[in-house]
Amino acid sequence: MIYQKLFDKHINYKELSLQKRRFKHSDIVGLIHALPFEKQIVGLSFEQREIYKIKVGQGKRKILLWSQMHGNEATATMAIFDILNFLKPQDDDFQDFRNEILNKLELHFVPMINPDGAERFIRRNAQGIDMNRDALALQCPESKILKSLVIDLEPEFSFNLHDQNIRYSAGISSEQATISFLATAYNQETEWNEVRTKSRQVISAMNEVLKNFIPYNIGRFSDEFEPRAFGDNIQKWGSSLILIESGGYKHDTEKQFIRKLNFISILSAFDVILKDGYQKYSLEEYQQIPQNEKYLFDLKIINAKIKLGNTIFNIDLGVNFEEKNILGASEFIHKSVIEDMGDLSVFWGIKTLDAQGAFLRPFSDFPEIANRLGVYKNFQVEEGEEAFFVLDHGNHQTAILNGKVVE
Repeated sequence: MIYQKLFDKHINYKELSLQKRRFKHSDIVGLIHALPFEKQIVGLSFEQREIYKIKVGQGKRKILLWSQMHGNEATATMAIFDILNFLKPQDDDFQDFRNEILNKLELHFVPMINPDGAERFIRRNAQGIDMNRDALALQCPESKILKSLVIDLEPEFSFNLHDQNIRYSAGISSEQATISFLATAYNQETEWNEVRTKSRQVISAMNEVLKNFIPYNIGRFSDEFEPRAFGDNIQKWGSSLILIESGGYKHDTEKQFIRKLNFISILSAFDVILKDGYQKYSLEEYQQIPQNEKYLFDLKIINAKIKLGNTIFNIDLGVNFEEKNILGASEFIHKSVIEDMGDLSVFWGIKTLDAQGAFLRPFSDFPEIANRLGVYKNFQVEEGEEAFFVLDHGNHQTAILNGKVVE
């Protein structure tokens, strides 16, 4: 199967200069100029950074792809450069496939459409506006650029490439939704016209390919109509819109495995489009993709106890991590928060710690441990507080230091 071979050979096309998510506009400009394809500056961001479009192929069927509409969602940008490397002329086992793409499709890539947000590694643009809620108001120059591209190019298919919260689960399960899809609605009634039907058919084909690599980690977003969103409006404007969200996968903080999944799934979409192979997929096959749910914590602590006065009771804790940008948004640190406490038996942890009946106690009860670990603030074990506390087993203690387990 060609997709397994592409998966195995991805390293040959991986853009090695992009190994972490927090890269800047300046890091990709040189890569764009070095490409042997047609490049065009299609406009400037609010802070006057150039937004590029790269055209590849001379086929009759147009496809538009863009990434980093949200500046801190960089996984697909990395994958786009991997795909562009793959599409360069070269002597390998995929030349027939490459020629089919180049001869039958006309691809338009816009990596990093929100470069000002990427500079700060934040969701919104320099105006503080969420681009993906600006399809009607068009107050952002980046939004005007994207709408103009859709209207002028009239692409048959559009790919809206995002990252999502890593704590989404694939259905009601312990599995992270690593890749999620959505054929966006074009009206309040979420009806299926020909344009939207093609979206979910291509998604079903991509899902079939991805199940070979992540059989339990594929999700589908619910399709409530959002009248301000680009995805919903592009569907309404007549281009079959495919939304791809890159979530989480264990031990893949920088999403290098997930970029490979993007590489495979997008190339598989090109394959099924140029062959019209998507037409066989039914609505039922799309709806069988598990819907995204929020059933995960970054850390779940089970079987702990708390003593208040003379009362002892059992308790679970759900702890999540937030990434806080440092060093000009080129690196990050984690800040933990106790998200929930009580009976959390219907949730799962990406990581689970069994307290085995240990008592939850503040660091103030253990000044020697607090001094050794440098904990000088009196943190409370309460919802909304940072996760600094001690699990007291009696004969030994386990410290939870900003959500990290320290024996």
